[in-house]
Amino acid sequence: MGKPTGFMEYERETARAREPLERIGDFREFHEHLPREKQQLQGARCMECGVPFCQSGMTICGMTSGCPLHNLIPEWNDLVYGGNWQEAYSRLQKTNNFPEFTSRVCPALCEAACTCGLNGDPVSTKENEYAIIENAYEQGFAAAQPPKVRTGKTVAVVGSGPSGLAAADQLNKRGHSVTVFERSDRVGGLLMYGIPNMKLEKRIVERKRKIMEEEGVVFVTGVDVGKDVKAQELLRDFDRVILACGASRPRDIQVPGRDVAGIWFAVDFLKANTKSLLDSGFEDKKYVDAKGKRVVIIGGGDTGNDCVGTVIRHGAKSVVQLEMMPKAPDERAEDNPWPEWPKICKTDYGQQEAIAVYGRDPRIYETTVKEFVKGKSGNLKGVKTVKVTWERNAETGRMSMQEVPGSEKILEADLALIAAGFLGTEAYIAEAFGVELDGRNNVKTRAGGYQTSRERVFVTGDMHRGQSLVVWAIREGREAARAVDESLMGYSNLTVQ
Repeated sequence: MGKPTGFMEYERETARAREPLERIGDFREFHEHLPREKQQLQGARCMECGVPFCQSGMTICGMTSGCPLHNLIPEWNDLVYGGNWQEAYSRLQKTNNFPEFTSRVCPALCEAACTCGLNGDPVSTKENEYAIIENAYEQGFAAAQPPKVRTGKTVAVVGSGPSGLAAADQLNKRGHSVTVFERSDRVGGLLMYGIPNMKLEKRIVERKRKIMEEEGVVFVTGVDVGKDVKAQELLRDFDRVILACGASRPRDIQVPGRDVAGIWFAVDFLKANTKSLLDSGFEDKKYVDAKGKRVVIIGGGDTGNDCVGTVIRHGAKSVVQLEMMPKAPDERAEDNPWPEWPKICKTDYGQQEAIAVYGRDPRIYETTVKEFVKGKSGNLKGVKTVKVTWERNAETGRMSMQEVPGSEKILEADLALIAAGFLGTEAYIAEAFGVELDGRNNVKTRAGGYQTSRERVFVTGDMHRGQSLVVWAIREGREAARAVDESLMGYSNLTVQ
């Protein structure tokens, strides 16, 4: 521990975000990070606890506390403080294949479990991670390192999201020959098209793709396995296949008027927006333009927030975000103690921007959609909503939603975006490989395993565990890679944590 009193001497200091009214004029990342010298002092705040909850990744009351990757956080925080950036990168990359992604989009489970946060401000671990990886690229530490020996074994990875990329990266490092198939025109899955550019600039994804290609990973884009290429062809040409296709089937809202023009799934809206931005800077007009429109976003999670930020950048006339659940408390409740994940109200970048532009928070809580209202032109005219309450069933203990009589209201709307989550695996890919699904529509494996019901076919990521975080996808990819390696070689020296 380089600075035993660091957490008492230095205040938490984080990157400054550009002001909302400034940053909505573009789709660039909007955080301006600390100079290296100041970032080193943030590393000094780490207490190097005897029990480092920050890296535990354990489940408490159904929620993850600490980093699922078990990053060696106290170690590299200390190395940051000492200015040993190369060794800090060496420790970081032992557990995390993609700190350039997690340091931008992870909700920082590590910081929520930081002991400093019990009675003060947690260590700025996420930004320390950012500084480590960006310095590694600048100094050449993160340059390509192709494996010196090849095993002669071949693996196909279907899907290039964070889980598929992590599995491919690990298996390639082991010396296997890995080919990644991606149905979109660019590599990255949700990293490329599911997360807006202002949260994760796509040059960052492209930078890592190029490194992986230099190390020997082969990427095949624009190929939809199960449609363009038969499953049997992959099983014929490769020793093992890993399915990493995500939980990409969006949850729909089946209410009267659902067929009205002007209603889009959030995932389709965000993908079209980013693709048009990358292809032509929006010149091709191949996206859903929200300029001048009254927008209703259905869903209060991260995807809904990303839609808020995106339509504001388009120049939407107004934005409303509907949330079925009650507003969370602003501070931890007594029944939600540290180191549990804090169930508190978070005002994210999109909501901050809405407040700056429209003068109010866009969220309306305990509200759901009753009907989509069609106008004379056949396009969406409004969204009929109804207030709801949540009641606990005395027998089952489960909460159930009840509509409040007489609380219906019509919100004027020209565009509605459905960001209500996902329902698991798309049927065609599971059917193509003949793998069994579980009750949640995820690919079935034994507990803690990654082998599917089909011989030589493995699964990982959201397709395996359901919709989750990027950091969990990376963890899944690493574990699946180890399982595949063991099945190919009879043992594995790949580390998971």
